Amino acid sequence: MEGPGPARETLPLSAAMRAKIERNRQRALMLRHARLAARPYPATPGQGSAKVKAPPKIIDTGGGFFLEEEEEEEHKVEKIVHQPGPVLEFDYLICEECGKQFMDSYLMQHFDWTTCDNCRDVEGKHKLITRTEAKEEYLLKDCDLDKREPMLKFILKKNPHNSQWGDMKLYLKLQVIKRSLEVWGSEEALQEARETRQDNREKMKQKKFDKKVKELRRAVRSSVWKRGTSSHQHEYGPEENIEEDMYKKTCTLCGHELTYEKM
Repeated sequence: MEGPGPARETLPLSAAMRAKIERNRQRALMLRHARLAARPYPATPGQGSAKVKAPPKIIDTGGGFFLEEEEEEEHKVEKIVHQPGPVLEFDYLICEECGKQFMDSYLMQHFDWTTCDNCRDVEGKHKLITRTEAKEEYLLKDCDLDKREPMLKFILKKNPHNSQWGDMKLYLKLQVIKRSLEVWGSEEALQEARETRQDNREKMKQKKFDKKVKELRRAVRSSVWKRGTSSHQHEYGPEENIEEDMYKKTCTLCGHELTYEKM
């Protein structure tokens, strides 16, 4: 028998082979981490312990690829206990009109006004008014509606006269009245301010009317003066024979007499 031959000499790996081996190693590590992230606990936990597959063991064969050996290991898995959530109690609201409890309503949702939907008076007490009406009827300014705390809530609605115009701002009439009393102090002061504003409007209207009358009179006088200074055209009546060859005509407008001779 011949003795064992000389050991085969290992050839050095090229740079391309070493790069391929490194890529395979990195890929294997990434797969390992992905499995751990996907299944950190066993699929069917027991009473505190379970048999789960351990992460595969990576064996470098030295030939540019890896072998994976899977082993079963027994791990202690703690049972996760979730604390029970708190018991929630609903905070009911009391309606200002009927005194009954309710959870939510249209006026509460849009205007923070504690009135249930059954007691809502759309055409009367809980009527909605426009921003223009709130300013003219209750003598409020923009700062009273937008900047004075708390700011009045409103809803937007399409303009019924023309949909191309901007949306209307509708306010709750009760809140507008309350805000006007905060601004003016009392209903008597508000009424007095209304009367003063009305008197000022009447005075302004009368002043504008007097100005128009004055301008009209000036225009009439100007036209009369122009007509009086224009050249006068005589309108003579029938001629009259004064003497044998002398005749005259009299203007019917100014009485001027024109005397002439006929040959």
